[in-house]
Amino acid sequence: MGDLKQHSLIKAQERLRDQVGHALRAALIAGELRPGSVYSAPGLAAELGVSATPVREAMLDLAREGLVEPVRNKGFRITEVSERDLDQFTELRTMIEVPTIGRITKIATVEQLEALRPIAEEIVTSAREHNLIGYLEADRRFHLTLLGLAGNDRLVETVGDLRKRSRLYGLTGLDEAGKLVSSAQEHIELLDLMISGDAAAAEACMVRHLGHVRSLWAQGRDEPVGRTPGRLGSGI
Repeated sequence: MGDLKQHSLIKAQERLRDQVGHALRAALIAGELRPGSVYSAPGLAAELGVSATPVREAMLDLAREGLVEPVRNKGFRITEVSERDLDQFTELRTMIEVPTIGRITKIATVEQLEALRPIAEEIVTSAREHNLIGYLEADRRFHLTLLGLAGNDRLVETVGDLRKRSRLYGLTGLDEAGKLVSSAQEHIELLDLMISGDAAAAEACMVRHLGHVRSLWAQGRDEPVGRTPGRLGSGI
């Protein structure tokens, strides 16, 4: 029975680590954790109302994703992404995703593509309901699941990594301005074009969508987010 209790304790610790990670990602998206700033695990733990251990563990998870970097004896610095970085990430995604979308349009069945429609609609609903975490999570599932229809797991992993490294900051201001809804609706447009079998139009839509996302990122860097930097909601 002692082993079972220990197993339950480990599971509880893992869940808390995941919850803390979710809260920290939400703070990154909202602009409450600012690029270039250093945050200590005890300081974040105090704001979140948890111990420092799950915060350190969650921050190490974020470090593996390239979202933060450890700073010896100080904590973790939020990774800064330059305009050049963003241009390069977008170029790589365009080189990979656009032709892949064209190929998938030709080989995927209508049933496989239609199965993605609920996720595309979830993206739009999340944008309209100002659910930023839901928006980005649904967006991630849509794109990676769609690319998965090409049958290349390494391609999906590569795009997933690029997405993490070109994540959006300060989406709160864009959301309040209503600028996310039009980007969200492009997912449904893309799906409709692919179902119709128009590979060229689907590729053009994907080019436009990636350009739109890049533009939104740039705007999000410059617009106020409407919250005080460094103050986290509990999220736990």
